[in-house]
Amino acid sequence: METLFKKHRSLISSVSTDIIREAMGAIKWEKQLVGIRGSRGVGKTTLMRQYIKLHYGIQAGEALYCLMDSLYFTSHSLLDLAERFHLMGGKYLFLDEVHKYPTWSKEVKEIFDLYPDMKVTFSGSSLLQILNADADLSRRALSYNLAGLSFREYLKFYHGLDVPVYKLDELLAHPDPICTSICSICHPQPLFEAYLRAGYYPFYDGDEDDYYDRIENVVNYIIDYEMTAFCGVDPSNVRKLKAMLLFLCDNVPYEVNIAKLAAYLELNKATVLSYLSGMKKAELLHLLYSSNVSVTKMQKPDKIYIHNPNILYALGSRENIGTVRECFFVNQLSKNHTVEYGKTGGAFVVDGRITVEVGGKDKTFDQIADLPDSYVFADEMEFPVGKKLPLWLAGLLY
Repeated sequence: METLFKKHRSLISSVSTDIIREAMGAIKWEKQLVGIRGSRGVGKTTLMRQYIKLHYGIQAGEALYCLMDSLYFTSHSLLDLAERFHLMGGKYLFLDEVHKYPTWSKEVKEIFDLYPDMKVTFSGSSLLQILNADADLSRRALSYNLAGLSFREYLKFYHGLDVPVYKLDELLAHPDPICTSICSICHPQPLFEAYLRAGYYPFYDGDEDDYYDRIENVVNYIIDYEMTAFCGVDPSNVRKLKAMLLFLCDNVPYEVNIAKLAAYLELNKATVLSYLSGMKKAELLHLLYSSNVSVTKMQKPDKIYIHNPNILYALGSRENIGTVRECFFVNQLSKNHTVEYGKTGGAFVVDGRITVEVGGKDKTFDQIADLPDSYVFADEMEFPVGKKLPLWLAGLLY
């Protein structure tokens, strides 16, 4: 235990609290069991350590922070730790990266049942099946999904600019005053272009090459470790999975031909569909369907997008600004809205009712002119022109 207490002090004291993401205020930390899921690199660890530092200080006492891949857990169980911590008066147990501890779900359930006065907060991969784990945690855990930075969060995180969260209907109904408000404190277009290149993950330090190397490391970790552990990916197919991701980076938006993709990878179609589904859950891809209502488990998507523009810039060998724009829109809207592929007109259908085309400043309404509730989100604009809105507005939704 002394080893864990020393590590706690070292890790908590070293975290900066200069910038706090608003997600901290949205999480009900006082619940008995809280789970925070998210892709590697989006800031789960930092958020947890910041909360501990702000509320319990740097010394372990009532609260204890544990990295679940610590050597301590090679000779001690999580359940033993909880028992000893409880006997010492511990009340708040924070478990980071629980997916690295094989029997985490069963032992967390037992801790929940044995120590009702102890609060447990755990973080894990976006692939973590909290609701379908070995132990039934669905009725016990309050689960949150942490995304990377929105454009709005990027403005605060890197430029100290406070911009409120807007609802989609509010953006569509009143874009003029919103744009006027934003443009009174900054010129959003150059900041938006910088965000597209290096803004989604909260670890950019001004060195773009280093940032892209770190994104590549994140992607490699997800495929090498998380997808083999949680998605049934055969380790011998890891190289093919990476080849598929690189292929998609250079060919998105990809109108899906599963037979062609399977032949390219020398895999059967069922395996390719399974891997695509896993890459979506791992937040490497977005899979779009023409109707989300009728999607079946093994149905091929109608269109594939890389999860966020920063992955495109980090892994793609050629730059296509049209692809980057659409990738951004799908990424930002998918956080709290359903996005479908608009086969019958318009690039996307949002929440089953709003038709959206995405493009540059010269994008027209030709394809969606006769559709109700239709809009164009266009790049290189600071103010709206009728129902043609600046693309960066889509980044103010969370």
